[in-house]
Amino acid sequence: MDPRLASIAQAQRERLFHVDFRLRFLGSVNRQDLVTRFGIKEAAATRDLALYRELAPGNLAYDNRVRQYLATDAYHPVFDLSGQQALSAITDGLGDDQIGTTPSPVLSESPTRLNVPSLDTLAAVTRAIFRQQPLRVTYHSLSSGGTEREIVPFALIDNGLRWHVRAFDRRKQRFSDFVINRFSQLSQGESGSIERHETKEADNQWNRIVQLEIVAHPRLTYPETIELEYGIQDGVLRIDVRAAVAGYLLRRWNVDCTDDHTLNGPEYHLWLRNRAALYGVDNLTIAPGYGAHEGQDE
Repeated sequence: MDPRLASIAQAQRERLFHVDFRLRFLGSVNRQDLVTRFGIKEAAATRDLALYRELAPGNLAYDNRVRQYLATDAYHPVFDLSGQQALSAITDGLGDDQIGTTPSPVLSESPTRLNVPSLDTLAAVTRAIFRQQPLRVTYHSLSSGGTEREIVPFALIDNGLRWHVRAFDRRKQRFSDFVINRFSQLSQGESGSIERHETKEADNQWNRIVQLEIVAHPRLTYPETIELEYGIQDGVLRIDVRAAVAGYLLRRWNVDCTDDHTLNGPEYHLWLRNRAALYGVDNLTIAPGYGAHEGQDE
């Protein structure tokens, strides 16, 4: 955080962030944007804009014709945020913490998820994670149908297609990934406490970090196209990822994991050049071309 922001109240920092975000991604901001978004008086919005100009005088200039502050060519962001945060705000609306639906400021479209988690189920899972409590569930799998489990959940995982929860399975005495929408009949576990071997600190696959070296697929005629798309510098994209989710990443991006890059489908634009880094990673049955290995998601 910019040290000058440390002494500013949290509520005002959020409004300054909103100003900064609109300038960066929409190119303009005015008092009414703040009044509408935060429910403040115009005088307060004026003070916020004046404070922002003190913090970043070169970022904006007032245009009398449109009655807007416009971002200048010298704009430099005051606040940091990830690409995922920016895209979520742009597609879902800048007022994503407001009650009700806020329209997106930029037209966008993305594939519809077929299995958005039930909010009641999700709430039961997140409460258990936050309170560090076991959870009794009926879990429905393709191999054994519905079975009663008592799990100790500690993290959510989005693999790009569906949401999982990472948890210790007391029935099988191991850590596994469970598809959230396959839960039914959730209740607090019989024991309100958890043992050390059931915590994330004991999950080797979760705590192990592997570095994947991903390159444009050698069969491509114009590999520079893929290098541009994925921001690959000096020919290789190095990604540090938890062993527990490495298989999901490789599957989601159709990374060819064969030794000799032999997958020929048009979907394979990337190749994993350091296949040996996956030694000991559990969930590799879903990694394209890796072959059959023990361990897979539930």
